Amino acid sequence: MADFSKYEKIVIKVGTSTLAHHSGMVNLRNMENLTKVLADIKNMGKHIILVSSGAIGVGFGKLGMKSRPTDTPSKQAAAAVGQCELMYLYDKYFTEYNHKVAQILLTGDILDSEERTQNVRNTFARLEEMNVLPIVNENDTVAVEEIVVGDNDTLSALVATLTDADALIILSDIDGLYDDNPNENPDAKFISDVYEINDEIIAAAGGSSSGLGTGGMATKIRAATITTQAGIDCFIINGANPENLYTLIDGEKIGTHFHSGR
Repeated sequence: MADFSKYEKIVIKVGTSTLAHHSGMVNLRNMENLTKVLADIKNMGKHIILVSSGAIGVGFGKLGMKSRPTDTPSKQAAAAVGQCELMYLYDKYFTEYNHKVAQILLTGDILDSEERTQNVRNTFARLEEMNVLPIVNENDTVAVEEIVVGDNDTLSALVATLTDADALIILSDIDGLYDDNPNENPDAKFISDVYEINDEIIAAAGGSSSGLGTGGMATKIRAATITTQAGIDCFIINGANPENLYTLIDGEKIGTHFHSGR
């Protein structure tokens, strides 16, 4: 069991499948429940940074597209529309629980220069001093191949390392890591603890199962590798019910825990 009393700063990544229905329209029940739980965790004295996917997924739904766009201009247009919708709802829900939020949009070149990296760190640090909850996403409206991170699992790991977080929690569309794809193999065995990310663990990763987002277990393993190498524990739990965060923080066994050894 993880002792969450030692984690003061927690990065939580939520995927598109938690925030949107398959139609691309916002899952209002999940989103409202998520913000309530996160607000309550902040009330416990934890500093929370939320890395939120969903801009493209919500955008194409609001634009009336029948499926997620594949060409870059359409994806960027959908992201522009969807990001407005997401931040409007986050601001609305968190305000109801007396918490202030800030939007931070990043691109993959934040680590290209020491000055740029320090500027990002300074912004996060000042928001923490102001007790503001940062909501981070990749800047999909301007990101091109040269500066794209590519997925928010990796982005959440970069944010965790940039902000010297104590833990990263990834809310997924499955319960955690299995030794095979549980959607295809009913005999796949669940892996609750990972102490070393080796070839066997990497081989267990598959692709995105929701069809809405760009991530999959492979990107989550990459995120866990980045964080654990930096001394940050990483957890993958099912985000279908945001109250699973309570179970984890209460020290009960849930999801997969990637141990940093710290």
